[in-house]
Amino acid sequence: MFARKSIYVVDDDSSMRRSMERLLRKHGFDAVAFESAGALLRYGCFEEACCIVLDINLDGESGISLRRRLASEGTTVPVIYITGNDCHANQAAAMQSGCAAYLAKPFAASALIDSIERVCAKDV
Repeated sequence: MFARKSIYVVDDDSSMRRSMERLLRKHGFDAVAFESAGALLRYGCFEEACCIVLDINLDGESGISLRRRLASEGTTVPVIYITGNDCHANQAAAMQSGCAAYLAKPFAASALIDSIERVCAKDV
């Protein structure tokens, strides 16, 4: 069992957020969803999260920039990037920012769950 089971999901697509929330809850995780980088930052409580599932292309914002900001402020929660715009530049920037995993949409549910379980297992 994981010490911290909250998974923060940041995606500006409401149907994607709902789908991920249902999937995560089905697998025993507490999903906390946010529609924007600002909503995540206002919520805070990063010590309660096992990881953050973060869309690279948020409405008018960059998930990668958000990750860098969090890191510069001392937040060490692992990030799993998801993106509907898979390209070499995004992959390189994601890896350089220190992500735990990178998944291109549409991705298999098992790929997301496996990535989260791997990250959360290190957190025990």
